[in-house]
Amino acid sequence: MFNNVMLIGRITKDIELRYTQSNKACASFSIAVNRPYKNGEERQADFINIVAWGNLAENLNKYTSKGSLVGVEGRLQTRTYEATDGKKRAITEVLASKIQFLDKKEEKSDNSQIIVCKENDPFKDMGEKIENDLPTEETLPW
Repeated sequence: MFNNVMLIGRITKDIELRYTQSNKACASFSIAVNRPYKNGEERQADFINIVAWGNLAENLNKYTSKGSLVGVEGRLQTRTYEATDGKKRAITEVLASKIQFLDKKEEKSDNSQIIVCKENDPFKDMGEKIENDLPTEETLPW
């Protein structure tokens, strides 16, 4: 059995961090992932729901914001829940196991800290190389 998802995209809105009753952090968000171009077609993107737990969720909230470029690795899951209107709904999302911050961003708190890739990191230029293939403010629907 194999269930592994790897995506690169931009966060579509600021992370909303919640805590369970047992004080475990949970972040639910979505990323915009561009589809490949076909000749003469307009750029299209898929909006993928992501869920992160624990320290991963807290670090996302601390170091990212709307528009941040991230790489997500995890597994695809489908779950059902009861909506406020009493109807059962199903949702498909990626349960993140790893998230790589691909932008250099300042920490959102007063301790301004920059996340910088190591000089010998093979992925340090990845964000610049793929940035032209990712959604921009002009191509996002909001």
